[in-house]
Amino acid sequence: MSGPPGGWRGLDLAAAPTDAPAAFCADLSAEGLLDAYRHGLFPLPAPDEYARCLNEALYEDQVAAGRITLLGEAEAAYRVAWWSPDPRLVIGVGRARLPRRLARRLRNRDDWSTSLDQAFPEVLAGCADGRDRHWLTGELRTALARLHERGAAHSAEVWADGELIGGAFGVRVGPVLSLDSMFHRRPDASRVAIADLAARFAEAGGHLLDVQWDSPHIRTLGAVPIPRPQYLATLRGPAAGRPPVGGRPARALALDAPRPTGGSNPFS
Repeated sequence: MSGPPGGWRGLDLAAAPTDAPAAFCADLSAEGLLDAYRHGLFPLPAPDEYARCLNEALYEDQVAAGRITLLGEAEAAYRVAWWSPDPRLVIGVGRARLPRRLARRLRNRDDWSTSLDQAFPEVLAGCADGRDRHWLTGELRTALARLHERGAAHSAEVWADGELIGGAFGVRVGPVLSLDSMFHRRPDASRVAIADLAARFAEAGGHLLDVQWDSPHIRTLGAVPIPRPQYLATLRGPAAGRPPVGGRPARALALDAPRPTGGSNPFS
């Protein structure tokens, strides 16, 4: 299966729920996955039969009412929920900021460094470890690995004395890099990964990082909500290039960090 017939362009997100899946579709091929991101969707696969049945029980009434689109046979389709939240949490690449205490700590140490695309499988594994919601299934990881081989999925890594201590990964579509997950093995390492990814994506001509879900943690990095139509319009902008790879000292992020903006929305 390679995605819905005709791709995702036929899905009317204007009528989709703001706080529930926009669709159910079992396709997790690399091609279908990338097409979904291009249309403002990201997947949350059910890791087991119980989770699949729970999807059906929770959302079958909205599917029957036509608010959520069901593509394919229900028994298979409910295995993967496709989300497009409204509002969408994003970080402008020039607006990513480190908390003051972290910036101060980074300026006074030289043992942390960052890189891009040097340990993609390890970052995926780090993001999957110890999570209560095991949405990062083997099938999804296989598709993401294929997108990484094609240069469409990227990982940011944070290192301390050769040890991977944090990271983040996402999929690049047009001027947006959609962040799927992050992890840390030392406090604040995931924040450093996101700030580094924002800096590199800015150098490649990127516009924003899509962080998908709201949380106090992501707000500290400068994330703000924008309406779903505005996010979808941004996806259609000029495509960014591939972010630069190579090791960098993490302390450079603290030296270049933008000043806090008081939570104002730079996209309004």
